[in-house]
Amino acid sequence: MSETLIIIIVALAAAAIGALLVFLLRGRQGGAEEQVAALARQQTELMGRIAAMAETQTQTRVELTQTLNERLENVSQRMGQSLEANAQKTAETLGTLTTRLSVIDEAQKNITQLSGQVVGLQDILANRQARGAFGEVQLQDIVTNALPPSAYAFQATLGNGKRADCLIHLPNPPGSIVIDAKFALDAYHALRNAKDETERTVAARQFRTDISKHVADIAERYIVPGETAESALMFMPSEAVYAELHANFGDVVTKSYQARVWIVSPTTLMATLNTVRAVLKDVEMRKQAGVIQKYVGLLMEDVGRLNGRVGNLQRHFEQAEKDIVEITKSTDAISRRGEKIREVEVGDDGAADALDPPAPKRDLLTG
Repeated sequence: MSETLIIIIVALAAAAIGALLVFLLRGRQGGAEEQVAALARQQTELMGRIAAMAETQTQTRVELTQTLNERLENVSQRMGQSLEANAQKTAETLGTLTTRLSVIDEAQKNITQLSGQVVGLQDILANRQARGAFGEVQLQDIVTNALPPSAYAFQATLGNGKRADCLIHLPNPPGSIVIDAKFALDAYHALRNAKDETERTVAARQFRTDISKHVADIAERYIVPGETAESALMFMPSEAVYAELHANFGDVVTKSYQARVWIVSPTTLMATLNTVRAVLKDVEMRKQAGVIQKYVGLLMEDVGRLNGRVGNLQRHFEQAEKDIVEITKSTDAISRRGEKIREVEVGDDGAADALDPPAPKRDLLTG
């Protein structure tokens, strides 16, 4: 119930009381005058209280309105600050989301490009000639990364007219060794995609036949007595095919050993080439050690000649020292003779009186 309604009810009550008083005054003009006067006084007091209550209610309403306005203003201010902070956080989140979406778009583009490259690789591997070229390129990458340029030659022609994919130059023994790339992928795919045991048996037979033919061709073409090593390497560019061969076709691997054809994958080829690099380094160190020994021998000869010349110089110094000693003796003798000559007295008649008896004639230079 609002304050205005309360005031109206109070006013109606006051009016009713006033009407009651008028009625009582008209009905009872006798002994009830005192009661009427008392009621009038009570009505006056009541009206004063009502006026005071109305004034108090008005003041309270003003204060309440002011308080409500202040609280609404505080709430509005806080809500504005909260909305501003939320807007800022939302903008930051949207910015982060945009950045991540850009990264996702870039990754999607890379995936699309990679998918295209995979399709291109599948097209390459589906063609036999392109597959062979792919194996040769992979072989070249591995060899060039593992060995110095002077240690290999690609598409080298041997004395029998056969052209090798790669020829590794090694000293004798063992001599240069040939690496030929072979990619038995068709039979491997047939083996992997076999639906039943019959298809698997046929595919395994074909796989064994293909590998054995490659081994025989390499042994016949690239092992040349007196020109190459007694063995050759068959490079298989696929680790999966290499693993399948060693896991389930041990007899083919054994026959390759007997034919002195070593089957290698990219990983095992890198390990083999590291060993070759160590051998080449050892050979080069031996060559340099021979050169060092040669020049050390020449240096020792030079030291011997220098030692002889130092000995000759020392003998010359010793002879010079002896000559200096003899010269010193002669100068001492000359000095003594000069002192004696200085002490000679000459008389009036011009005759010289010697203080010492005449000495025999001697060579002044011999002492």
